[in-house]
Amino acid sequence: MKEHDESYYAFKEIKENPIIIDFASCRPEEIHTMLKEKFGFPEYYGRNLSALWDCLRDLVSDEKEYAVKIYGYNALDGYVKEYCHKILNLFSDAQKEWKNLTFEIIL
Repeated sequence: MKEHDESYYAFKEIKENPIIIDFASCRPEEIHTMLKEKFGFPEYYGRNLSALWDCLRDLVSDEKEYAVKIYGYNALDGYVKEYCHKILNLFSDAQKEWKNLTFEIIL
């Protein structure tokens, strides 16, 4: 898919709401791929925290309600848990910023 192709910039349909994110079911290198798929991010998604924030902002601009349930965080350890903790902090900030986006950690 090339950058001049409109589909490169388009968000994909989100297939579930609530959106289920299971950190325990993916390897560290797959985290952003999973987030891209679950949130329907466009092809240009940069697979980093800044890109995650930017794409979440664009996602919620339609004012549709999105609920996210997060599983598997407590099963993580080491670097993966540290990195996912940064993602959870970003989600917390996003929830404060945009009222139509909620996150819940399921133990």
